[in-house]
Amino acid sequence: MSAFSLAVRDSNTMLRRNLLHARRYPSLTLNLLLTPVMLLLLFVYIFGEVMSAGIGGGGADRSQYIAYVVPGILLMTIGSTVIGAAVSVSTDMSEGIIARFRTMAIHRGSVLIGHVVGSVLQSVASVVLVGAVAVAIGFRSTDATVLEWLAALGLLVLFATALTWIAVGMGMASPNAEAASNSAMPLILLPLISSAFTPIDAMPGWFRPIAEYQPFTPAIETLRGLLLGTEIGHNGWLAIAWSVGLAALGYRWSTASFNRDPR
Repeated sequence: MSAFSLAVRDSNTMLRRNLLHARRYPSLTLNLLLTPVMLLLLFVYIFGEVMSAGIGGGGADRSQYIAYVVPGILLMTIGSTVIGAAVSVSTDMSEGIIARFRTMAIHRGSVLIGHVVGSVLQSVASVVLVGAVAVAIGFRSTDATVLEWLAALGLLVLFATALTWIAVGMGMASPNAEAASNSAMPLILLPLISSAFTPIDAMPGWFRPIAEYQPFTPAIETLRGLLLGTEIGHNGWLAIAWSVGLAALGYRWSTASFNRDPR
């Protein structure tokens, strides 16, 4: 069997293992998924009237705010879901199963690849579920073409992959699952200071560069452009650059930590 075939086989085995763990312990995924769903309902039904008046510059229109806020919530869903990867990796490292894997004739990288692919699949499933809730309460994307929908899906998968590798690195660097969960909290908090809930122009001047050039804002604006037909501008390239850069950084961090970790 070639090295590539061995890597694919072992990665597939580790992927099945992680998916089985997620199925047996659904409470973690459910808790992480409830955060974006609750924020979606909160901002639409509690703040929607006021926020829509500020965005539209005219009368209050909750449906207009639903269209504005859903892309940000979808990206926040990814940020909250990948925390599970940090917790799962940290648990494996602290419980000794990784030490056992090291003694077996398996591809070393398959352990991390299984975590990453499993987390990306869970993120996509979570995005679909949150998107279904958004459609149920009135979100519509009638102007988007099939190609734009595919591009939006590709962006979500790319962004999920990037954040998952960062989360895996956080899990590798954490001494236990609780610390991993806490260290990954910025992945939920960063969308709150992006353009997810309010336009950049409405923020204080000194804060706008922080909100505009962080990873979530370009991805959110690109997703809005693809689904709603708004101007994308340079945000598309920024979103791709952030995603590729974070994925490369997270991959190097994770593999370096995994190869030298003594636990």
